[in-house]
Amino acid sequence: LSAAGIPWSVLRNYSSASAKEKARRNAICERTELLEVLKARVKQLQASNVPEVTVNKVELAPLGNDKYKDPLRKVVAPGAAEEQPAPRGGDGSPARPSSWVEKLKKEMYIRQLKVERKLSIAASQLAREAKAQPKAKAQPKAKAQPKAKAQPKAKAQPKAQPKAKAKPKTKAKAKAKAKESLKSPKAPKAKVAAAWSQSHAGPHGVYARRKPRVAAVKEGAKAQWPRRVLEDKDSSQYKILQQTIQSSLECFLFSQQPEEAERFLLLYHSSPVKRRLLSVNAYNIVMRSWARKGCLQRINQLFSMLESVGLRPSLDSYAAALECMGRNQSSAKAVWRYVQELKNDGFHVDELFQKCLFEEDEKEKVLRAIRIVQPNYQLPPPPKPQTCKSSLLQDFYSKEKMVPYPKLDFTVQELQERFQQQLEMELDNTVTIESVESTKPLTPQSIKARKLLATLRSQWHDSILQALQKSKHSMSKLRTVSGYNILYPYLCLMPDEEYVGIMLQILNTLSPQGESLAVLARELGSKIYNRYITQRKLRSRQLEKVQEVYEEYIHLLAKDRQPDTYLPREYWEKLVAEAGFGPSLNLKDCSWPYMLLMRLGMHMLELLVQAVKVPRNILNPRLEPRLIPVLYHVYSFHSSWQVGLIKPHPIFSQIVSDAAETLLTFNSSAIPMLCPPVPWTSPNFGAFVLNDTKLMRFVDGAIQHQLLLEQCPLVNLHPVLDALNQLGNCAWKINQPVLDIIISIFNDKGNEKLDIPPPISEAPRPPAAPSNSSTSNKSQKHELLLCKKKTAEMHSLRMDALYKLSIANYVRDKVFWFPHNMDFRGRTYPCPPYFNHLGNDVTRAILLFAEGKPLGPKGLDWLKIHLINLTGLKKNNALQERLEYANEIMEEILDSADHPLTGRKWWMNTDEPWQALACCMEIAKASRSPDPAAYISHFPVHQDGSCNGLQHYAALGRDLIGAMSVNLMPCSVPQDVYSAVAQQVEEFRKKDAEQGVKIAQVLQGFVSRKVVKQTVMTVVYGVTRYGGRLQMEKRLKEIDEFPEEYLWEASHYLVKQVFNGIKEMFSATRDIQNWLTESAKLIAQSGRTVEWVTPLGLPIVQPYYRSRSTVLNCSMQNLSVKTSNGNQKPDTVKQKNAFPPNFIHSLDSTHMMLTALHCLRQGLTFVSVHDCYWTHALTVDVMNQICRQQFVALHSEKILQDLSEFMLEKYCSPGRETRALWQKKLMEQLSNVPKTGKFDLKKVMDSTYFFS
Repeated sequence: LSAAGIPWSVLRNYSSASAKEKARRNAICERTELLEVLKARVKQLQASNVPEVTVNKVELAPLGNDKYKDPLRKVVAPGAAEEQPAPRGGDGSPARPSSWVEKLKKEMYIRQLKVERKLSIAASQLAREAKAQPKAKAQPKAKAQPKAKAQPKAKAQPKAQPKAKAKPKTKAKAKAKAKESLKSPKAPKAKVAAAWSQSHAGPHGVYARRKPRVAAVKEGAKAQWPRRVLEDKDSSQYKILQQTIQSSLECFLFSQQPEEAERFLLLYHSSPVKRRLLSVNAYNIVMRSWARKGCLQRINQLFSMLESVGLRPSLDSYAAALECMGRNQSSAKAVWRYVQELKNDGFHVDELFQKCLFEEDEKEKVLRAIRIVQPNYQLPPPPKPQTCKSSLLQDFYSKEKMVPYPKLDFTVQELQERFQQQLEMELDNTVTIESVESTKPLTPQSIKARKLLATLRSQWHDSILQALQKSKHSMSKLRTVSGYNILYPYLCLMPDEEYVGIMLQILNTLSPQGESLAVLARELGSKIYNRYITQRKLRSRQLEKVQEVYEEYIHLLAKDRQPDTYLPREYWEKLVAEAGFGPSLNLKDCSWPYMLLMRLGMHMLELLVQAVKVPRNILNPRLEPRLIPVLYHVYSFHSSWQVGLIKPHPIFSQIVSDAAETLLTFNSSAIPMLCPPVPWTSPNFGAFVLNDTKLMRFVDGAIQHQLLLEQCPLVNLHPVLDALNQLGNCAWKINQPVLDIIISIFNDKGNEKLDIPPPISEAPRPPAAPSNSSTSNKSQKHELLLCKKKTAEMHSLRMDALYKLSIANYVRDKVFWFPHNMDFRGRTYPCPPYFNHLGNDVTRAILLFAEGKPLGPKGLDWLKIHLINLTGLKKNNALQERLEYANEIMEEILDSADHPLTGRKWWMNTDEPWQALACCMEIAKASRSPDPAAYISHFPVHQDGSCNGLQHYAALGRDLIGAMSVNLMPCSVPQDVYSAVAQQVEEFRKKDAEQGVKIAQVLQGFVSRKVVKQTVMTVVYGVTRYGGRLQMEKRLKEIDEFPEEYLWEASHYLVKQVFNGIKEMFSATRDIQNWLTESAKLIAQSGRTVEWVTPLGLPIVQPYYRSRSTVLNCSMQNLSVKTSNGNQKPDTVKQKNAFPPNFIHSLDSTHMMLTALHCLRQGLTFVSVHDCYWTHALTVDVMNQICRQQFVALHSEKILQDLSEFMLEKYCSPGRETRALWQKKLMEQLSNVPKTGKFDLKKVMDSTYFFS
């Protein structure tokens, strides 16, 4: 339940079990869980040679009956107990060391002595051999030398310890670490790199672990690393270090501290080695901070510094100098000198206004300076809007065929009010809403618990604030020495209270099961970054400008203004151009490197663990009053990895559970928008008003997609941006009657059959913990484990449903919008993560279009056909037969609509019960209205592609048999590709059975559509025989009669036959798939990633690299961050296997976008869930026609030919005399485009069941 900031302010037991029963079960569960973790830790430590044991110890305070003491009464012995950081073991530990710890300590101590002895023997041998500098060589023996930084670590890692990958640290160790971090700025020239301990960008899987070689690696890194990094300017480490310096300088600029910014710059500028990390941008940021103060002298100095290191000033450098002169009204001579230099450097004054990004009043000040020397200077006119030249969209973008943009059913006034509501929500960063869980009458116990929690929270607020200020104070002292703590500037961006608020929010949303350090650190870092971006947008006055432009923009959408033929993107761009002055709407790039986010998050987490404490006797007055930590740090195993977790103390979980708070807190970006989204106009701007949203989602730290998009000419991205704006501009509302029924079942113990998860109170009970652990047998342990697993799963599903339903309930009376973005293949997704139309049956059933349209002559028929499609009952029947069946069962449909929970409940036995129920209600209302054709319907009707991936393959290869089996050919009834493959496999089986093949005989009567369906569907998306066999085995296991001993052999046989069947039916498809796979393999082997451009002009790169781990040193534990980036070798296997499915996904997204854009021109409401298209019942026929036209248009392009030419140009540079062997091989492969079959593509136009 981690990742995107999922609130946990709710994860407690709202159960129907009695309080006593619940307390008993909780106590058993929590203690068992805790003991399990501790035992695992002991076993693991005893098995390994780690001479460090203690983590923050947790104390299992017995929970007494008289729980709620008055928390304000002093429960702690007077003194400074609160201020001391939680000791990490040793004598000052809050927990009394138990015998195993003592034993362990003794054992470890003996081992440590042995290790030291071995080390000293080895060292003296070395000394004898070398005979030179014996003292230096004997160093490993030295124990307490704080300067020999690698020593404490090297000792902690004897060779015989390959598996222990995590690193708890002792108290002494933590101190050594602190000293090390304090000293780091004084380190030799290697400092920069050492501080970043081999940072890499790229997708990150983060594990807390340790590799035995770390110490040696790090020591080596400090010695050779920086020079190597600094010389390779294309390396990702180099770019990350550069980005880190720039983001730190941006922080000083934001905090209005030009002196600090300059000091920081000089730290690097004054060192010949570190200086190489400084780009012109770094100097420009410092210039900008002086320009705001009007200090021209300092800017002149920075220009000389640039010259001294051989860097050429950029446009931004001149913009800063001119802004400064505009502020302090410099002499014409000074301005003239800079303008001349600007021209000498090959720039033009106009370019300042065309290419530079400005904040606040910078643009006006630059203009004022230029007018000192050219009084009549006028701003250059905005560039003429370019038109997309794609052959697929000539009609769409032609000015002659433009139609007015469809209006929303709102006035300008109403849209402005909605915009204000959205803006307030985003400015608050978070939204707190009521949970839908039935709020039971408050018991005295929960009232007490809530009071107690409020008191504790206010105390925690003060102690976190104190800890933060203390840590900032010690960091600020560093500035008097020669260095800087890399995190200090990031802790000065906002008032301390804001940071404390963020930390408390994480504490309030932590689940009793705990969460991995890496996830929490990323969440904390991201929250701070997002808050900073919001503040920057406010400070730079960008928000004011967005408000002005948005207030004009809604005239395009409002019903009380003249219709206009602009698209939303074009209209927005026109308004921005007309606005002229003020800040730019794109911020200068200010993203923080991923490793920095993690480091900042870890620092916050350490403060939180150290500062938040609770009196030990708060629930049991018989215990001694002593403060113990609320959060403790433990390790868990994920297969062979060891992962660091932060877990709340059972006392805290108990109080939260008893308080049963009913409020949920979400990030504002998790809630649908209350006004139409800001249109996408570039890869960096669109969607929410303030929340930072990327056009393309990618894994943390991956930067290659963003770079590719920024290098792409903006005009090539217009079709994709316009399609996303079209999907985002669809207004939605809630189907209230269905929502109310779902909530009533949710609060009445749920219903697994209807996909409504039951509460935890319905979880299987764990067996009573035996009094003597030695008597507990294996089966009991296994049963306990299964119970815990099931409970965790139920908990996760219950929370997911709770969030979706609570958000739906929050917007139940509102109209709302889902802004969209896309993945790297161009597939589109709504930005709000929990509640959206991509969700399951339950979420889809509660969504309606906000705009209603009359059903028209065929609308009611389409609703009935849609209902039968949802039941899954008549998949192989013609549409007319489905309609007749719906008319036959009209009585059942009306009964379901009128008495959903008390009638015959026909709707419950369908494939998609909730959508079926919603459809029954719509049909009932429409059929009972005086004139069904005039009935205004808001209901979305779906049309689904028939095995859409295979449809694209069949069209690419003009594959006749394949095209028939996936409904590209007109037919009186729908063709079912799965049944066709099953039939083919059955024929193969019969032949084999006749020839006496045993397994073919065993399989008689077991080859069905259901068994082969998943494998056929996923073959298109690159499933291997190995994956296919597992799918088959799973299906066969579901058949009770199938003999278990033949599972492996049967699944092995079947997958072979399914692949053969598909090969026969889709011959061209297999050829294309093989061609794509082989091409990708050769490209990846040559050390490049596979790239291509979709027919709509979207550039795509596959982000699969060989990952490498970077160790992030933190005082709590070391985090190993898995990184993969553009500077590492591509992962050949992934590049090869993923190319065919990714290429097909990029085609299905292109088809969807073409359909969306052409539906817009016809005035249709259109949204999609990948290959399932939605519109009003009235317009299904029109949408069906557009969908087919666009599929034919798309596949009439020379798709494979164009791909081959693009790749030949990209990977096989022409004109080279001597070609490498691999290049010749690759050229041959890419030029050999597969031959196509005889299928006539135009037949798709008449195929009823192509999408149906």
